[in-house]
Amino acid sequence: MNFDREGLSRELALGIDRLGFAISDEHQQTLLDFLAMLVKWNKAYNLTSVRDPQQMLQKHILDSLSVMPFVRGKRVIDVGTGPGLPGIPLAIVLPHVEFDLLDSLGKRVRFMKQVAHECKLKNIHPLQSRVEAHQPDFYYDIVMSRAFASLKDMLHWCQHLVDFEGRFLALKGQYPQQEIDEVSNYYHIESVTELSVPDLIGERHLVTIKKQ
Repeated sequence: MNFDREGLSRELALGIDRLGFAISDEHQQTLLDFLAMLVKWNKAYNLTSVRDPQQMLQKHILDSLSVMPFVRGKRVIDVGTGPGLPGIPLAIVLPHVEFDLLDSLGKRVRFMKQVAHECKLKNIHPLQSRVEAHQPDFYYDIVMSRAFASLKDMLHWCQHLVDFEGRFLALKGQYPQQEIDEVSNYYHIESVTELSVPDLIGERHLVTIKKQ
Protein backbone atom coordinates (compact mmCIF):
# COMPACT_ATOMS: atom_id res chain seq x y z
CA MET A 1 0.00 0.00 0.00
CA ASN A 2 1.35 3.40 -1.00
CA PHE A 3 2.67 5.50 1.88
CA ASP A 4 2.19 9.08 0.69
CA ARG A 5 4.25 10.82 3.36
CA GLU A 6 3.70 14.30 1.96
CA GLY A 7 -0.08 13.89 1.84
CA LEU A 8 -0.19 12.25 5.26
CA SER A 9 1.98 15.05 6.65
CA ARG A 10 -0.57 17.63 5.47
CA GLU A 11 -3.45 15.60 6.93
CA LEU A 12 -1.66 15.20 10.24
CA ALA A 13 -0.95 18.93 10.50
CA LEU A 14 -4.59 19.70 9.67
CA GLY A 15 -5.86 17.14 12.19
CA ILE A 16 -3.63 18.52 14.95
CA ASP A 17 -4.84 22.02 14.13
CA ARG A 18 -8.46 20.87 14.37
CA LEU A 19 -7.72 19.24 17.73
CA GLY A 20 -6.51 22.68 18.82
CA PHE A 21 -3.02 21.50 19.79
CA ALA A 22 0.42 22.95 19.16
CA ILE A 23 2.78 20.11 18.22
CA SER A 24 6.23 20.87 16.83
CA ASP A 25 7.24 19.96 13.26
CA GLU A 26 9.89 17.66 14.70
CA HIS A 27 7.31 15.72 16.74
CA GLN A 28 4.98 15.60 13.73
CA GLN A 29 7.75 14.01 11.67
CA THR A 30 8.35 11.43 14.43
CA LEU A 31 4.63 10.62 14.45
CA LEU A 32 4.88 9.98 10.69
CA ASP A 33 7.97 7.80 11.26
CA PHE A 34 5.95 5.73 13.73
CA LEU A 35 3.03 5.52 11.29
CA ALA A 36 5.37 4.35 8.50
CA MET A 37 6.76 1.62 10.78
CA LEU A 38 3.24 0.55 11.78
CA VAL A 39 2.23 0.23 8.11
CA LYS A 40 5.40 -1.73 7.26
CA TRP A 41 5.34 -4.14 10.22
CA ASN A 42 1.58 -4.64 9.98
CA LYS A 43 2.00 -6.48 6.66
CA ALA A 44 4.01 -9.24 8.34
CA TYR A 45 2.86 -9.14 11.97
CA ASN A 46 -0.82 -8.18 11.73
CA LEU A 47 -0.55 -5.60 14.53
CA THR A 48 -3.85 -3.86 13.70
CA SER A 49 -6.89 -4.67 11.56
CA VAL A 50 -6.67 -1.19 10.01
CA ARG A 51 -4.60 -1.45 6.81
CA ASP A 52 -4.93 1.91 5.07
CA PRO A 53 -2.33 4.52 6.19
CA GLN A 54 -4.87 7.35 6.01
CA GLN A 55 -7.29 5.43 8.24
CA MET A 56 -4.45 4.57 10.61
CA LEU A 57 -3.71 8.28 10.87
CA GLN A 58 -7.30 9.01 11.93
CA LYS A 59 -8.12 5.91 13.98
CA HIS A 60 -4.75 5.44 15.69
CA ILE A 61 -2.63 8.61 15.64
CA LEU A 62 -5.19 11.43 15.96
CA ASP A 63 -7.40 9.29 18.22
CA SER A 64 -4.45 8.74 20.55
CA LEU A 65 -3.45 12.41 20.50
CA SER A 66 -6.96 13.51 21.50
CA VAL A 67 -6.17 12.36 25.06
CA MET A 68 -3.08 14.57 25.38
CA PRO A 69 -4.65 17.33 27.57
CA PHE A 70 -5.69 14.71 30.16
CA VAL A 71 -2.22 13.23 30.69
CA ARG A 72 -1.14 14.97 33.88
CA GLY A 73 1.68 13.22 35.65
CA LYS A 74 5.20 11.92 35.17
CA ARG A 75 4.66 8.16 34.94
CA VAL A 76 1.98 6.46 32.85
CA ILE A 77 1.24 2.82 32.08
CA ASP A 78 -0.67 1.96 28.89
CA VAL A 79 -2.30 -1.42 29.57
CA GLY A 80 -3.11 -3.73 26.65
CA THR A 81 -1.32 -1.24 24.43
CA GLY A 82 -1.21 -3.49 21.34
CA PRO A 83 1.35 -1.90 18.98
CA GLY A 84 1.69 1.10 21.33
CA LEU A 85 -1.66 2.87 21.17
CA PRO A 86 -2.29 5.41 22.58
CA GLY A 87 1.06 5.29 24.41
CA ILE A 88 3.58 5.86 21.61
CA PRO A 89 1.90 8.88 19.93
CA LEU A 90 1.48 10.44 23.39
CA ALA A 91 5.09 9.67 24.34
CA ILE A 92 6.29 11.38 21.15
CA VAL A 93 4.47 14.64 21.94
CA LEU A 94 5.04 14.44 25.74
CA PRO A 95 8.78 13.68 25.98
CA HIS A 96 8.88 14.65 29.69
CA VAL A 97 6.47 11.82 30.61
CA GLU A 98 7.62 8.20 31.09
CA PHE A 99 5.39 5.58 29.43
CA ASP A 100 5.40 1.88 30.32
CA LEU A 101 3.73 0.04 27.42
CA LEU A 102 2.29 -3.28 28.58
CA ASP A 103 1.18 -6.08 26.28
CA SER A 104 1.17 -9.87 26.56
CA LEU A 105 2.07 -10.58 22.91
CA GLY A 106 5.75 -10.83 22.05
CA LYS A 107 5.44 -9.62 18.44
CA ARG A 108 3.85 -6.35 19.60
CA VAL A 109 6.55 -5.79 22.22
CA ARG A 110 9.27 -6.49 19.62
CA PHE A 111 7.68 -3.90 17.34
CA MET A 112 7.54 -1.30 20.12
CA LYS A 113 11.19 -1.91 21.02
CA GLN A 114 12.13 -1.34 17.37
CA VAL A 115 10.09 1.89 17.37
CA ALA A 116 11.95 3.04 20.50
CA HIS A 117 15.25 2.34 18.73
CA GLU A 118 14.47 3.82 15.30
CA CYS A 119 12.51 6.85 16.56
CA LYS A 120 15.01 7.44 19.40
CA LEU A 121 12.29 7.46 22.06
CA LYS A 122 13.94 7.31 25.48
CA ASN A 123 10.65 7.67 27.39
CA ILE A 124 8.88 4.48 26.29
CA HIS A 125 9.45 1.14 28.04
CA PRO A 126 7.78 -1.82 26.29
CA LEU A 127 6.94 -4.64 28.71
CA GLN A 128 5.71 -8.15 27.88
CA SER A 129 3.44 -9.27 30.70
CA ARG A 130 -0.14 -9.85 31.74
CA VAL A 131 -1.29 -6.88 33.79
CA GLU A 132 -1.98 -8.88 36.96
CA ALA A 133 1.60 -10.25 36.82
CA HIS A 134 3.11 -6.77 36.51
CA GLN A 135 4.06 -5.79 40.06
CA PRO A 136 6.13 -2.57 40.06
CA ASP A 137 7.60 -1.24 43.30
CA PHE A 138 5.98 2.17 42.76
CA TYR A 139 2.59 3.63 41.83
CA TYR A 140 1.75 5.16 38.45
CA ASP A 141 0.19 8.60 38.09
CA ILE A 142 -2.05 7.27 35.31
CA VAL A 143 -3.25 3.86 34.19
CA MET A 144 -4.50 4.20 30.62
CA SER A 145 -6.29 1.78 28.33
CA ARG A 146 -7.89 1.86 24.91
CA ALA A 147 -10.27 -0.94 23.90
CA PHE A 148 -8.69 -3.16 26.58
CA ALA A 149 -11.55 -4.34 28.79
CA SER A 150 -14.77 -3.25 30.47
CA LEU A 151 -14.35 -0.58 33.15
CA LYS A 152 -15.12 -3.15 35.86
CA ASP A 153 -12.45 -5.57 34.58
CA MET A 154 -9.91 -2.81 33.97
CA LEU A 155 -10.26 -1.56 37.55
CA HIS A 156 -10.11 -5.09 38.95
CA TRP A 157 -6.95 -6.04 37.04
CA CYS A 158 -5.19 -2.69 37.43
CA GLN A 159 -6.14 -1.64 40.98
CA HIS A 160 -2.62 -2.40 42.31
CA LEU A 161 -0.99 0.05 39.88
CA VAL A 162 -2.24 3.35 41.37
CA ASP A 163 -2.78 4.77 44.84
CA PHE A 164 -5.49 7.24 45.88
CA GLU A 165 -3.75 10.06 44.01
CA GLY A 166 -3.56 8.23 40.69
CA ARG A 167 -6.15 8.08 37.94
CA PHE A 168 -7.51 5.55 35.49
CA LEU A 169 -8.13 6.86 31.96
CA ALA A 170 -10.26 4.59 29.76
CA LEU A 171 -10.81 5.40 26.09
CA LYS A 172 -14.25 4.25 24.98
CA GLY A 173 -16.50 4.57 21.96
CA GLN A 174 -20.14 5.34 22.75
CA TYR A 175 -21.05 6.72 26.18
CA PRO A 176 -20.50 3.58 28.31
CA GLN A 177 -23.46 3.92 30.65
CA GLN A 178 -23.83 0.19 31.30
CA GLU A 179 -20.13 -0.15 32.17
CA ILE A 180 -20.32 2.91 34.45
CA ASP A 181 -23.28 1.36 36.28
CA GLU A 182 -21.16 -1.75 37.01
CA VAL A 183 -18.29 0.18 38.67
CA SER A 184 -18.15 -0.51 42.40
CA ASN A 185 -18.48 2.17 45.09
CA TYR A 186 -14.78 1.71 45.81
CA TYR A 187 -14.20 3.96 42.78
CA HIS A 188 -15.34 7.44 41.85
CA ILE A 189 -16.15 8.35 38.22
CA GLU A 190 -14.50 11.75 38.08
CA SER A 191 -15.61 12.66 34.55
CA VAL A 192 -16.77 11.35 31.19
CA THR A 193 -15.50 13.60 28.41
CA GLU A 194 -16.66 13.46 24.82
CA LEU A 195 -13.64 13.58 22.52
CA SER A 196 -13.79 15.12 19.08
CA VAL A 197 -11.41 13.30 16.72
CA PRO A 198 -11.15 14.88 13.24
CA ASP A 199 -12.91 12.86 10.51
CA LEU A 200 -13.47 9.89 12.78
CA ILE A 201 -16.92 8.32 12.36
CA GLY A 202 -18.54 7.30 15.64
CA GLU A 203 -18.43 8.61 19.19
CA ARG A 204 -15.35 8.71 21.42
CA HIS A 205 -15.40 9.19 25.18
CA LEU A 206 -12.74 9.34 27.88
CA VAL A 207 -13.69 8.05 31.33
CA THR A 208 -11.58 9.33 34.23
CA ILE A 209 -11.76 7.32 37.48
CA LYS A 210 -10.16 7.59 40.93
CA LYS A 211 -10.18 5.36 43.99
CA GLN A 212 -12.57 6.63 46.67
